[in-house]
Amino acid sequence: QVQLVESGGGSVQAGGSLRLSCAATSTLPYNTYCMAWFRRTPGKEREGVAALDSDGMITYADSVKGRFTISQDNAKNTLYLQMNSLKPDDTATYYCAAANAVYCSDFYGMDWWGKGTLVTISS
Repeated sequence: QVQLVESGGGSVQAGGSLRLSCAATSTLPYNTYCMAWFRRTPGKEREGVAALDSDGMITYADSVKGRFTISQDNAKNTLYLQMNSLKPDDTATYYCAAANAVYCSDFYGMDWWGKGTLVTISS
């Protein structure tokens, strides 16, 4: 059973930075998989933030382009989301997810989800 555990959330002021981590508790059971970060704010739909396809292609939501960076450390089975120039609108619970698929860039059909980590940005 694959479990994804997020960490790194917290409260910072606008303009600050945070780095989220997502650790997989076991090696994903497929040679081909992709991973992504999502976020959800109460009253809003879940939003795909950044995706890392199995071929290395990266997709960002327009709202975070130029500010967020997704990366992966395969040796540590860990996915990261570096978030810079944070804005109050970035306040949300952030989730990482993985899929047995080549592409996650459509932010659809994820197979495994973490429980989320809360990010709060104050103005």
